[in-house]
Amino acid sequence: MLVITGVEQDRKSKQRYHLFVNDSQEPYINVHEDLVIKFRLLKGREIHAEELKEIVEEDSRHRAYITALAYLGARQRTEKEIQRYLARKEIDPEAAARAIARLTQEGLVNDNQYASMYASEKMRTQLKGRRLLQQELLQRGISKDMAKQASQELSPDSEIEVAVRAAHKKWPYIKGEQRERKQKLAAFLLRRGFPMSVVREAVKAAAERMEDDEDGHMLDN
Repeated sequence: MLVITGVEQDRKSKQRYHLFVNDSQEPYINVHEDLVIKFRLLKGREIHAEELKEIVEEDSRHRAYITALAYLGARQRTEKEIQRYLARKEIDPEAAARAIARLTQEGLVNDNQYASMYASEKMRTQLKGRRLLQQELLQRGISKDMAKQASQELSPDSEIEVAVRAAHKKWPYIKGEQRERKQKLAAFLLRRGFPMSVVREAVKAAAERMEDDEDGHMLDN
């Protein structure tokens, strides 16, 4: 049986407390204030070493959850991103897994939803095609099946519209003869992840628009 003979707040982390037992000058354990309250870890309380061990394990799980929750505060994350982040924070792997499972159960982490939202947003705002978006989702830890599904859910008409926008934006900066410019534009769009069928339409649209602009300019003169 141990007796808690001191409870001191951590100077660096105000939400954590050092517990001293049996008049020792060195802290026995360090726990979050939530657990101090939950288990009534107050000075003078008698406690078994085995119970303190269980409290330390719960503290590890609690720390993993709180750390992951704070990481989610900036934006939505994938399970893999959270796992990597907790590993960098030296969180126990088992505690990290429990935290991720809890966040998933609470609906705060949803890889399927993340993949769909990411693909739709990045196509619209960054003018990327489904192939590049699928690759980026894989890099973020989304499973191959989920990444493929998210890319397939994208509207073909929307992808063509985005590719045409990207082509129009890029075309004025491409130098060379007409044929060479088309080839360079096609290569650019392929790197952006658009399939060849979409690339052809976008290149054609960009070239036709430029020709119309040039014809209009000549008529004005």
